[in-house]
Amino acid sequence: MEIKPEIKKILSGLPAKPGVYRFFDSQGELLYVGKAKSLRARVGSYFNTRKHESAKTLLLVRKAADIKIIITLNEYDALLLENTLIKQHRPPFNIRLKDDKTYPWIVIKKEPIPRIFSTRKKVRDGSEYFGPFVSGRVMHSMLDLLRSLFKFRTCTLNLAPENVAAGKFKVCLEYHLKNCMGPCAGHQSAADYDRDIRDAREILRGNFAEILKQMRGEMHRAAEGLAFEEAAGIKEKLSLLEQYCAKSMVVHPSIDRVDVFGIVADAKAGYVNHMRIRNGAIVHSHTLEFRKQLDETEAELLAFGLFEMRAMTESDSKEVLTNIAVELELPGIQISTPVRGDKRKLTEMSERNAKFFMMDLHKQQEAVDPEASANRIMETLQKDLGMEVLPRHIECFDNSNIQGTHPASACVVFKNAKPAKDDYRKFNIKTVQGPNDFASMTEAVGRRYKRLKEEGEPLPQLVIIDGGKGQLGAAMEAIEKVGLLGQMTVIGIAKRLEEIYFPGDPDPLYIDKRSESLKLIQQLRNEAHRFSLAHHRNMRSKTALVSELNEIPGIGAKTAAKLLASFRSVAILREANREEIEAAVGKAMAKKVQAYLDES
Repeated sequence: MEIKPEIKKILSGLPAKPGVYRFFDSQGELLYVGKAKSLRARVGSYFNTRKHESAKTLLLVRKAADIKIIITLNEYDALLLENTLIKQHRPPFNIRLKDDKTYPWIVIKKEPIPRIFSTRKKVRDGSEYFGPFVSGRVMHSMLDLLRSLFKFRTCTLNLAPENVAAGKFKVCLEYHLKNCMGPCAGHQSAADYDRDIRDAREILRGNFAEILKQMRGEMHRAAEGLAFEEAAGIKEKLSLLEQYCAKSMVVHPSIDRVDVFGIVADAKAGYVNHMRIRNGAIVHSHTLEFRKQLDETEAELLAFGLFEMRAMTESDSKEVLTNIAVELELPGIQISTPVRGDKRKLTEMSERNAKFFMMDLHKQQEAVDPEASANRIMETLQKDLGMEVLPRHIECFDNSNIQGTHPASACVVFKNAKPAKDDYRKFNIKTVQGPNDFASMTEAVGRRYKRLKEEGEPLPQLVIIDGGKGQLGAAMEAIEKVGLLGQMTVIGIAKRLEEIYFPGDPDPLYIDKRSESLKLIQQLRNEAHRFSLAHHRNMRSKTALVSELNEIPGIGAKTAAKLLASFRSVAILREANREEIEAAVGKAMAKKVQAYLDES
């Protein structure tokens, strides 16, 4: 691709420093914002690549008429600036956070006697917000725990110290129901109320260990001071909190103040789960969808999601665990990908949460659009194989023979990721003698596509050959002979390690074993194997029947053909009665056949 002169000039002057780059079109509209450790290397990579993996990347490069940069001190500053610019301008080629929900938070309101309640709107007035919670049910569960442990006010009165001192308020029903201690009328001191707020704050932060330790100490002191009623009340709170912690405990309590991130992705988006761990317990779990714009990798999506979700939750964790390695440096924060132990279990759990979210979202989409699943799988397969077109029509070939006898091949056809059984084809191999799997593949593939070409039928976008490099080479020989080279993507799949081979490439491609695209390839391969084997069995059965019919005295080729058409195997013929045989070949011949069968 030819680089525009004005772009060449900009590229030649780029520094090898960290910073942010912005692509603009000819009208001055912002197209894309990116960050880089080295502006020279990163921006240059867009224009020095002969072939872009994504059509969107190619479109971005073609539309770019100007590039502007902002140099920063380090990559972290570049990341902050990139995030700010994306949120401010929402460029069309950047990753999109697909999240139109407003998630619930729990707020400790900045007031003389603070209230604690739920909200879906954050107001910058000095109040403290905890969350967001993945659902209202989870949020209400936490609120119920806090209200069981502490007696917070629910009214909206202005409880300024001078108003309380002046006796402006009277206790309400909540006081008489013992749901509130009556700070409005001076029945509970501000210091006592603030102590409960402090404990609630620690629970919302997930610091259960400190609160449990504190409660146990208060309970023992009350019991030693013979304040048994007070000790019993603290014991009840302690029991409630211990039960809540027991439900949340997932790993060793020594794992504290850790953020865990897991990602899964499909062709269009990445799904990032964020779990916050405090004292071995999950105190927060949330998954968001990030839409791909330039065919971003899972690592790039995770880096973007990690930064975005930590900012959203105002996380102060100094350790971050991820299920895949990510190139991201955050000052004072250790980012690692554990390979074993309790920390590895946490990243696996986060990945499962992300996968569950993705599958649930797919089910919702499929309920509205039944074709959504097939389209998604085909798009994933297109991406995994680097195809230029969507593989809506796929064909798969397989051979069957026993020590070279009765060689047969079969072709199965999938359209829109589903079997099209009316288009399946069987081949009796005619030109091959002995066990020659490669030659059998050449004949079957050649006959199939020679006929499609002659009849003007549409060709498949993808052809799958059951076998490794040898079978693939045999198929390509036939396709070249027919004159269809380059008009279809052709791959071979080797069974042992599910290796994908491309013509002329000695190194196989390994698709993620969890990928829906690999499962589709395996489904095609298994269906071709089943269909080919069934055809091979029928051929052997017919041969066995003909051989046995030839031994019957007085039965000629025409009579044998009639019997073969009516009874596909010796077993079926033996089970037939005299009337059924007579209906096929007449009384005289039926008598001879029956006599032979009775004698044998």
